[in-house]
Amino acid sequence: MFMKNTKFVFFTGGVVSSLGKGIACSSLGVLLKSRGYSVTILKLDPYINVDPGTMSPYQHGEVYVTDDGAETDLDLGHYERFLNLEMSALNNATSGQVYYDVIQKERRGDYLGATVQVIPHITDAINERITRVAEKNKCDILITEIGGTVGDIESLPFLEAIRQFRLNRPVEDTLVIHLTLVPYVAGADELKTKPTQHSVMRLREIGLQPDVLLCRSDRELSDVVKQKIGLFCNVTKEAVIEALDVKVIYEVPLKYAGANFDALVLKKLKLPAGKLNMIDWENKIDRYYKADHQINIAICGKYVTLPDAYKSIIASFLHAGMENDVKVNLKWVNTEKINDDVSKELNDVCGILVPGGFGERGIEGKLKTIRYARENKIPFFGICLGLQCAAIEFSRNVLGMEKANSTEFDKNTPFPVIHLMENQKTVKDMGGTMRLGSYPCELQKKTKAYLAYKEEKINERHRHRYEFNNDYRDDFDKNGMIISGLSPDGQLVEMIELKGHPWFVGCQFHPELKSRFAKAHPLFREFVAAALTYAVENKLVMKR
Repeated sequence: MFMKNTKFVFFTGGVVSSLGKGIACSSLGVLLKSRGYSVTILKLDPYINVDPGTMSPYQHGEVYVTDDGAETDLDLGHYERFLNLEMSALNNATSGQVYYDVIQKERRGDYLGATVQVIPHITDAINERITRVAEKNKCDILITEIGGTVGDIESLPFLEAIRQFRLNRPVEDTLVIHLTLVPYVAGADELKTKPTQHSVMRLREIGLQPDVLLCRSDRELSDVVKQKIGLFCNVTKEAVIEALDVKVIYEVPLKYAGANFDALVLKKLKLPAGKLNMIDWENKIDRYYKADHQINIAICGKYVTLPDAYKSIIASFLHAGMENDVKVNLKWVNTEKINDDVSKELNDVCGILVPGGFGERGIEGKLKTIRYARENKIPFFGICLGLQCAAIEFSRNVLGMEKANSTEFDKNTPFPVIHLMENQKTVKDMGGTMRLGSYPCELQKKTKAYLAYKEEKINERHRHRYEFNNDYRDDFDKNGMIISGLSPDGQLVEMIELKGHPWFVGCQFHPELKSRFAKAHPLFREFVAAALTYAVENKLVMKR
């Protein structure tokens, strides 16, 4: 049974994908939260995969992992970073999950011999998930984002489910917001409303009339354009909200506040509009623009042509830059193409990050960039696979283990410094079988890790299968590579750092998943601080 006091806001999208529904949902959530309402967000994804865990970054971008170990859509990262809340497996549902649940029920005989159909069984299952999120979070307002665009065959069951959902609630308890594109055509020198009209027409054919239209555009909509859109789409002019391009995504809530978007939503939901307080948010954006210096930091990986694969890392550098009063420019270095003379690629950077990933492609290039950072005392940060590559590089070039490797890349390596632990070797399925979600870590005092966190015990999110081989811990320690973070039982290496280096830190977890607009992650904050110090010392700081 759904909670009577919960209001439900549904976001749909039209015309083209990638208009920013996730940012729009997050921004509305921020504004509603600032007015005193408890808010959470649910993402409904139309694809048949159970989750994005086995999907290529080229297909889906980053896989975002929650504390409870769910592999989810990257939009959950936006939700968490904007709202400063923790999502769970419940906050993301896919067609694959819904159909899987329904088929399991059918196999058990739960439907008592009925013919199992999209309506009502699939749509009922979708609506059960929506109400379950509301019940678990006990939220005032649940925002639900439907992935894809109106007209996609995959999303039809979700849209039909919402139509049914609205039938059973009072009019003021639900709201549909439709995000569309209003393109500018240079030849005609005007904004074109026809794509929005057609998108809304498709939505209305399905049985959903939008209450509010968010119109993405690169320029302001005149009153005449708003009036026209409202007339043909059956909404008032006031319900046509422009969603303009911004330089920094965290400006979007402020733009929406200026357009009275959240006030309109509350009015339609018949909720009192408490005082809007965005002072801290405004101050942080102001701080970003007032930073008058910039530095270059290299991200060395194999998906550098696809920034969506590193969405949370990009956001983490923005957060950390704000807290260090410097703009961080990211230089993308493709480790598949890097040659022996890495200085040509890295001579203008003051920090090097090697991110997580899977597979052998680009590994040798990563090892070269790590060696360059180690030998030239350039601040280095290795995340997940980045830590593992740092361990391999150190073993080869400091410990003299020339053929050291991970058994992920070379099963017959004589020095398996990274390997599968015994309890992992029998795993056959690829999906959901890694070390996923939040795990505790104990930090060694007087290390850079401890100085960053200022805590002995931390919890961080993981997504990996291979681990540091404990057989080599003594060799590392004796030669200057400190094991600075361990699991509470002492069996899992979580962090390493190089003695005598300005800032050379690796972590087995993914700190980028816990960085927030409200508070940068400690490791990113300290890495950027170290990079800024290096830049000052080596005259690499640039005027913005």
